[in-house]
Amino acid sequence: MNLPGNGIRTRLRTTAAIALLPLLALTACGSTGAAPAPAAAQASPPPADDPVAGVRTVDSIAALLPAAVRQAATLRVGSSIGSPPSAYYPNGQDKPPAGQDIDIADAVAKVLGVRLERQGASFETILPALGSGKYDFGTGNFGVTAERLRSIDFVTYVNDGQGFAVKTGNTRLTTQVSDLTQLCGLTIGTGAGTTFEKTLTSKQGVCTDAGKKPYEVKVFAEPGAVTTALQQGRIDVVMSTINGLRHQAAQPAAQTTFLGEYHRLDVGFAFKKGSPLTPAVQAAVNELIKDGTYERILKKWGTTASAVDTSQINPAEHT
Repeated sequence: MNLPGNGIRTRLRTTAAIALLPLLALTACGSTGAAPAPAAAQASPPPADDPVAGVRTVDSIAALLPAAVRQAATLRVGSSIGSPPSAYYPNGQDKPPAGQDIDIADAVAKVLGVRLERQGASFETILPALGSGKYDFGTGNFGVTAERLRSIDFVTYVNDGQGFAVKTGNTRLTTQVSDLTQLCGLTIGTGAGTTFEKTLTSKQGVCTDAGKKPYEVKVFAEPGAVTTALQQGRIDVVMSTINGLRHQAAQPAAQTTFLGEYHRLDVGFAFKKGSPLTPAVQAAVNELIKDGTYERILKKWGTTASAVDTSQINPAEHT
């Protein structure tokens, strides 16, 4: 799909991601296909607190699961493992992942009395795979949008959304982005198959309508590649998750500056349309909110600003 002017939609699969710290892989929507970072470049260990350890099965909530699931005592989850604080590999891809999404999913499974069979998958492949039955549900910081609600059911667990960041010292874009015309003439990097890509491409005419030079969008399939492009000056600005960009900007090595929130979105576990699992998972999330585990998980990962009061099934997209 052509973007305005000479902005050609480009998917970049680059080996440059290999050299990045996992904490710099800011899309939170990435693929597990990138090679592990060298040992010296591994991200810092996850916080020591383990709020999931004390979670116990709640029989009345477990009873909401379909009989076949209760008997198998296993749920298959497709997980996009990209970057902190959502989900990342702190010790390499041959070791267990960590992050907010990982902890919440693990805690939900304990409330339900089931074991999670987690499979790492690229962000853009998880939602289509739900319909085929490959996974029982998916995680990947999936924002709830009207388009996705047509084919996917969601059980919400945080409120995150869309934001922008630039390389520290940038002088072309220095204020919070509240209107996409502020990006006219710039090159924007974002993750493949994300709400960010959809937002940017669907609004591609705003600059020409305003009589300005169009912005260009470059779409990256590998985690970390977008940060490489930003540091190398191949893009001017990144559009990604609020929590991911805020977390990254707090790491001195990243040398990025978070420009603030653009649009909030509820984030949820994703299920095929009509899944019988959603009432049980919603009840489990609400149990974690009620007993304080949820608050401890968000505090652990520095995402308390994204807390929700209650989990919902298929809420309307924020406007």
